[in-house]
Amino acid sequence: MSLTVDDFDFPLPPELIAQHPSAERGGSRLLHVSGQQLVNRQFAELPELLRAGDLLVFNDTRVIKARFFGVKDSGGRVEIMLERIVDATHAICQIRASKAPKTGCTLLLADAFTVKMTGRAGADDDFFALELVDRTDFWEVAEQYGKLPLPPYIEHPAEGADETRYQTVYAREPGAVAAPTAGLHFTEEMLATLRAQGVNTAFVTLHVGAGTYRPVRVEKIADHRMHSERYEIPQATAAAIAATRAAGGRVIAVGTTSLRSLESAGNDDGTVRVGASETDIFITPGYRFKVVDRLITNFHLPKSTLLMLVSAFAGYANIRAAYAHAVAGRYRFFSYGDAMLLEKTDAI
Repeated sequence: MSLTVDDFDFPLPPELIAQHPSAERGGSRLLHVSGQQLVNRQFAELPELLRAGDLLVFNDTRVIKARFFGVKDSGGRVEIMLERIVDATHAICQIRASKAPKTGCTLLLADAFTVKMTGRAGADDDFFALELVDRTDFWEVAEQYGKLPLPPYIEHPAEGADETRYQTVYAREPGAVAAPTAGLHFTEEMLATLRAQGVNTAFVTLHVGAGTYRPVRVEKIADHRMHSERYEIPQATAAAIAATRAAGGRVIAVGTTSLRSLESAGNDDGTVRVGASETDIFITPGYRFKVVDRLITNFHLPKSTLLMLVSAFAGYANIRAAYAHAVAGRYRFFSYGDAMLLEKTDAI
């Protein structure tokens, strides 16, 4: 298929963009998409759709406080969004300012610490490189002075409730600047229920970058270059996937970040390679999945790479129909919205 970005557009009433999570974690709706069949459910019904021997693979990254406000040495105001912390004194970020800061300039952030802008970074020089001037640990200043980085389509600043609801209950590896939102629906009680019925769990770590929100700026999707993100596959997860494959179980990715990690490390026999690496995998219709059999995910932005990914997984026409159904049914969209359970199809 020769697809353009416009092929992944759809009309979305603004009021369907969820500004807050459901009243209770796990209280969202769930649209089950199996080919052309669409079934409206509640997320609490998920255990009914899984069976003993299935393997759920979660992303255990933890969102850091990555947003800062400050001033340039010239006096102009800036907003900083960390993309990733490289090491104790270096980070890569996005900068919002009336004029982009020049290499070598200093920025006073949160009225508390100073960084120097040392140059551009990223595959297309679309990020900025920062160096701490008067502190020794980016992790510490982020935790002490940073703000929780809610997505740009959420219109309110981070509140007390967001500190917990914009983290999964199993988050443990700090480094993300956006949450792996499919996992936000899971509660400790549901995880216990799933384990009791013989559903196995495993974890990968992919630190979601702010680049996940960057728009696709080319017309033909084949010309798009993905941002790179760090991920790690533990030995225990690789072993669990191999055992699931051998026993005839299903590998279910919780979120597109888990899926991208598994497919980046995937072998042709459905197993995965152990270790840490970088991925810029760009999954579009026509891609053949090696590892993942089912996908739990939220509803994604129009014209986004994640909408392209789910279209590859469940079928382009099937996803178009599912999203039209979700809009008509007043499902809630994006990070704090409702969920989907997608069955893999070979249809393009």
